Amino acid sequence: MLSTQNYADLPDRETLQRIAKAVAALDAIVSPEWEYRYYSYNPEWGEGEESFEMNDGEGDQMLVLFRPDGCVINGYGEGFDEPVIEDVTRGLPAIYHEFIFGEPVNSIGTTFCLWTNEQGEWQTGELTTDEDGSDEMLGIFDGDPQTYIAWAQEYYEPETLPESGISLEAVRQVYAGETLSRELVLAITKHVPDWEQLRQDLTAIQYPFSFD
Repeated sequence: MLSTQNYADLPDRETLQRIAKAVAALDAIVSPEWEYRYYSYNPEWGEGEESFEMNDGEGDQMLVLFRPDGCVINGYGEGFDEPVIEDVTRGLPAIYHEFIFGEPVNSIGTTFCLWTNEQGEWQTGELTTDEDGSDEMLGIFDGDPQTYIAWAQEYYEPETLPESGISLEAVRQVYAGETLSRELVLAITKHVPDWEQLRQDLTAIQYPFSFD
């Protein structure tokens, strides 16, 4: 299980970014209403920077910053003791300081933090506890499409999903970054109430689609 105690299996930055964009696209399909989405992606966070967010609406929140030269993950687990920020970010490269010590991360809080170094290897700061919420949030990055399916089928109302369940092959294709067609979308969700809204959402994520 991925966590700050076991992060060696986190994928490299490029793979992590591909998974993040795929998961956000899947959530845009399954959850047309923005306020109920769990995962989102912003390809225009800053100049040359993109971001991914997990927000459960109940306090748990994870923000991931993607830069051309690296990646940093900030997580906040509701109900967990918040460590001294200088400890959990010990050794954090200066290129991530503005993100981690600025807004909105400063207001959200930090119970865990991971980043890639110049060699692309994952690192974390000083760990004072193994209870920081990371095991609940980082699992989505394991690269297994079944992980998203299992989570979505538990999180979202059954009536919004295909009667036979979300298609594993469809999710596998999205994880691979393949172009979304109407047929592929309808293997993921039972009904699309507004195809134009989905077009706009996928365009905002910069995930490829063709609904012609």
